[in-house]
Amino acid sequence: MKSTHTQLVISCLIGFLLLSSCQNKDPEFDATGTFEAVETIISAEASGTLKEFDLQEGQQLAAGQHVGYIDTVQLFLKKRQLETQAKAVLGKKPSVNTQLAALQSQLYTAQRERGRIQNLLKDDAVPAKQLDDINAQIDLISKQIAAQRSTLDLSVSSIDKDVQPIEVQMLQIEDQLQKSKIINPMAGTVLTKYAEVNEMASVGKPLYKIADLSNLILRVYISGDQLPLIKLNQQVKVFTDDGNGGFKETQGTITWINDKAEFTPKTIQTKNERANQVYAVKILVKNDGSYKIGMYGEIKLN
Repeated sequence: MKSTHTQLVISCLIGFLLLSSCQNKDPEFDATGTFEAVETIISAEASGTLKEFDLQEGQQLAAGQHVGYIDTVQLFLKKRQLETQAKAVLGKKPSVNTQLAALQSQLYTAQRERGRIQNLLKDDAVPAKQLDDINAQIDLISKQIAAQRSTLDLSVSSIDKDVQPIEVQMLQIEDQLQKSKIINPMAGTVLTKYAEVNEMASVGKPLYKIADLSNLILRVYISGDQLPLIKLNQQVKVFTDDGNGGFKETQGTITWINDKAEFTPKTIQTKNERANQVYAVKILVKNDGSYKIGMYGEIKLN
């Protein structure tokens, strides 16, 4: 009876130890790395005082969203000056039709007179010389019209050329006015804010950093003997700590494999820790909100 009791206790202890050993054993991963995102630094495209800059770190921004503007008073005044200058130059442009109206009237009168003379000639009521005279007059007026039109066209063309540089300057000012508006170029989350309202901005000065966190990249490193086991667009299992001593599992897609080996980063472990050189691999992981930049993750090849 005592022997049976002892055997039962020993069996329970062995079972408990085996169960504990199974629970505490971590799964064997093929590679380890950290999550990262494509971070974009948005810089100022104009110089001046930040009059409005409405964003905060952690804020979600939509593509094309207006987030602020840089002072544009001087640009606006410069544009008004150029507009006035352009109007003054264009005001010197002659009206071709008005300038030629008198000669056109003379030509019309002469042509009517020629018609009258031609009718009289049919009845031999006038000498033929009158028709020759009126034709010569019409020819002279026509040449005068052509000459004056040529002169006026040259004047118009010259004035148009004079106003073109002003129009180009106006387009440049308009472009600068548009660049004074701070328009967010991509959907994402503001990671860092570098400037505040009423600070001076200059062309190229960073304003904020943004990244699309809906999909993160897990950068891992694999050894050379694992390289034949992976390919682009391959699905792999991705594991992260769940906070309760276990692992959260999801799927990821291999989007990039470095074609050159590099020395193993000190903070990275691979399946074969004796490997001196490894290959970097990027794995795209859909983010449900639980993955953060810098978080560690592991993979197992399917």
